[in-house]
Amino acid sequence: MPHNTAVANPPTMNGMSVFTTCPASSGVPQDEYLRRVADVARWSEAWGCTGILVYADNSLVDPWIVAHTIIRHTRRLCPLVAVQPVYMHPYSVAKVVSTMAYLYGRQVYLNMVAGGFKNDLQALHDQTPHDRRYARLVEYTTIIKRLLAGSAPVTHLGEFYTVENLTLTPPCRPELQPGIFVSGSSDAGYAAAEAVGATAIKYPKPPGQEVGPTDTWLNIGARIGIIAREDSDEAWKVAHARFPEDRRGQLTRQLATKTSDSVWHKELAEAPAEQRGPYWMGPFNSYKTMCPYLVGSLTEVVSAMASYAQAGFRTFILDTPFDSAELGHVARVFSQVASLVSK
Repeated sequence: MPHNTAVANPPTMNGMSVFTTCPASSGVPQDEYLRRVADVARWSEAWGCTGILVYADNSLVDPWIVAHTIIRHTRRLCPLVAVQPVYMHPYSVAKVVSTMAYLYGRQVYLNMVAGGFKNDLQALHDQTPHDRRYARLVEYTTIIKRLLAGSAPVTHLGEFYTVENLTLTPPCRPELQPGIFVSGSSDAGYAAAEAVGATAIKYPKPPGQEVGPTDTWLNIGARIGIIAREDSDEAWKVAHARFPEDRRGQLTRQLATKTSDSVWHKELAEAPAEQRGPYWMGPFNSYKTMCPYLVGSLTEVVSAMASYAQAGFRTFILDTPFDSAELGHVARVFSQVASLVSK
């Protein structure tokens, strides 16, 4: 597998903000993990991606330390760090963001997450109901944004958080203010994104079923995997080799769906399981990944992606790339989609 693969004149992803996903520490041997993170970050930067998502849950290493590793191995790639209120006080999040801006001159994106795995929340004794978690997320994100704006000391007397005359040092320069995403497909998730001026990230329905937001204010993004080749049969051969059917994984997914209060989790579980493309739920249903995939010929996948772009999606968070060559195929998709959308 290639390491730091340089790409001469990579295909453009103009008009789209494209993020990859960092490998999860639970899926890579400990002695290989840091190298794998650095490799994926370098590939992502070389192929013109904006940033890279770093997951956070009880089973994974700390996402901020991983983000630091990503910054040290790239020149401009922006970590997109999953932020869950039960893990850190909003001041701590703002402090890390401003420190990274101060030390490295690097922008960080924040993927604000209201929920998580049910067992994780129970272990932390977080019994907040689904919609109330989004109300908490709004307060949490508002405090972070006000601290980073740095125009005045922050006082907030809320239902979930209280701070008084709180200031942040070092300040964060205006051009390095974090991009804010809110992860969630429910009405409460969309309302939270609106409240904090964030991009709402969802798991898209099959192409043609997404009609886009009815509110013109809403910026939307999609969490999606892509496997595209010149020939559809070749793409499906790669897809099935990479994500073979796994009965144990299917049972795990069924159990996770039963115990989750996540709207997106239940929506994805009800999507068509296996079809000859390009929308494929196989990896999700086998608990190999947390998003749908688009699989097929370059023409088929470009058409599907163009339908999402026409529905208003301008931000895409891809699954963890298999290697640099895989990202090259994906970059061709986005290059062609951008050309179609701009016409």
